[in-house]
Amino acid sequence: MTYEFDAVIVGGGGAGLYAALEASQTAKTAVVSKLYPMRSHTGAAQGGIGAALGNVDKDKPEW
Repeated sequence: MTYEFDAVIVGGGGAGLYAALEASQTAKTAVVSKLYPMRSHTGAAQGGIGAALGNVDKDKPEW
């Protein structure tokens, strides 16, 4: 059995699935992932992705 695709996305995390969604609009697309989409690092980090907002308080070198 042979399959043909225009795009093959490796990785089923947030970026991979978004790339597949966009590519599927104009191309026959496949996603290759070792995990279920909800088991990806993006899914596992839900609510835990931090952003660097800068120092609000002055640094305390004694800490």
